Amino acid sequence: MSKEELLFCPLGGSGEIGANMNLYAYGKENDHKWIIVDMGVSFADDSIPGVDLIMPDPGFIIEKKNDLLGIVLTHAHEDHIGAVSHIWPKLKCKIYATPFTATLLIEKFKEKKIDIVSHLEIVALNSKIKLGHFEIDFVTLTHSILEPNGLCIKTPLGTILHTGDWKIDPNPLIGGTIDETKLKKIGESGVSAMICDSTNIFSPGRAGSESDVRDSLLRIMELKTNRLLVTSFASNVARMESIFYCAKKTGRNICLVGRSMQRIYKAAKKCGYLKGLIDPIEPREAKKIEKNKILYLATGSQGEPMGAMTRIVNGVHPEVFLESGDCVIFSSKIIPGNEKKLYQLQNLIVKNKIEIITEENAFVHVSGHPNRDDLKDMYKWVKPKCVIPVHGEHRHMVEHVSFAKEMQVPKALLIENGDIIKILPNTNPEIIDKAPSGRVYLDGSINVESDSQSIKDRKNLSMNGYLEITLIVSNNGKIKKPIISFKGIPENNDHGPFIFDIEDEILNICRTFSMDNKNQQNNLIETIKQNCRKIVREKTGKKPFTNINIARV
Repeated sequence: MSKEELLFCPLGGSGEIGANMNLYAYGKENDHKWIIVDMGVSFADDSIPGVDLIMPDPGFIIEKKNDLLGIVLTHAHEDHIGAVSHIWPKLKCKIYATPFTATLLIEKFKEKKIDIVSHLEIVALNSKIKLGHFEIDFVTLTHSILEPNGLCIKTPLGTILHTGDWKIDPNPLIGGTIDETKLKKIGESGVSAMICDSTNIFSPGRAGSESDVRDSLLRIMELKTNRLLVTSFASNVARMESIFYCAKKTGRNICLVGRSMQRIYKAAKKCGYLKGLIDPIEPREAKKIEKNKILYLATGSQGEPMGAMTRIVNGVHPEVFLESGDCVIFSSKIIPGNEKKLYQLQNLIVKNKIEIITEENAFVHVSGHPNRDDLKDMYKWVKPKCVIPVHGEHRHMVEHVSFAKEMQVPKALLIENGDIIKILPNTNPEIIDKAPSGRVYLDGSINVESDSQSIKDRKNLSMNGYLEITLIVSNNGKIKKPIISFKGIPENNDHGPFIFDIEDEILNICRTFSMDNKNQQNNLIETIKQNCRKIVREKTGKKPFTNINIARV
């Protein structure tokens, strides 16, 4: 008779930063009950044209939805909750989240016209829930968003600590400090494995405190006499509060710019945060105020094409503008992959004779993830028997394994998305199987597989252009002069317009085929397509996406 076991399987977030989705299972072999911890997104780059969001492929757990006990969310960052509203309709299970996370999640579902309230259980901070054999204790941590939680997952076989995203901030300004006492108690009771954040494993020392950033921002702002604009992650409510604080201290009005900034502000207020601050003013009021009396807090710190920051700098924002002598503070770090578009934006700002302050030349940001000294403290408190690094690229996780060994942890396991790890009752946790894993793209409003034809076609179009040929066929079966159009294909006048070569080729091909026979027609279309693409490639170096139409008149 098979014994009960505890399994762990990441579908996203292991070997990458973003798209976090983790599964836990408890029960006998082939009779497991499952929970999902987090369900996030990552953001597409220029290599996937037309796609904004990337999500873990949920197919593996969808097949097991009848054995799914619920989704448990650690905090409200997009890389942890951004996929919930897209994937949940295929699961329709209970969702568990603390108040701030729940508030933002409800808004996401409203956008999709789904009432999630009946399926959403709001969990009080530092409280417990029980899902089957899983007893889950929410542990208050500190991070760069309100209400970040670690999860102490107790089962009849043993205890797991799932850290989620965290750091050690002795003075986070808003929300509670990291619950060191609770973490030590968890460690004393015995932790079989710790699933741990790896983001800053290469960074020495400590991540730093929000209170120190506030002091630094105030010193900087006190010296500025023109218009001030701060751009930061909208989700960092502590940073938002600091900007409000600095505005008041420097005698400036504050104006929030960008939908996500407005949304986060309202959600924080609704949950009882951001008390005692000056009230923000609307952009239409702000533009009437003297330069030295206004401070903008805007989204778009990563140079997002549609972010408020980009629109302001390009002069297309309807109500907010910058002038020579103004100052922009990027109170954020550059997310890997965003360097190119962000530096382009910053170059444009400098070109317009606007001052830029970033973390490269001033102390205006601290990370929300643990540096090595923070990790050392967590290890000392929790004393895990095994560490499984997650939330990092492969290089981060390899380094985290080495770090865990330095910390004398008995076992450190390097994993990747899709690995199924038996944690208990093993004394030596190991990878025992592989689950299907991959990526799903949000293409417009539709979820598609990463290898979908629409994505392949669009990549081809973006690289090689588009060629369309329409054959006009008369009643007697004769083909008239073709209509040729193209987009995105360079014209090389040195070799003459390739369109004439295409016309000649088509007419030559048509002489050898009959339009009366369907097979002949199909062969004609395929031959024209191949030969015309060859001509374009010889003339331009491009192999365009080619479409053949037949019009009978």
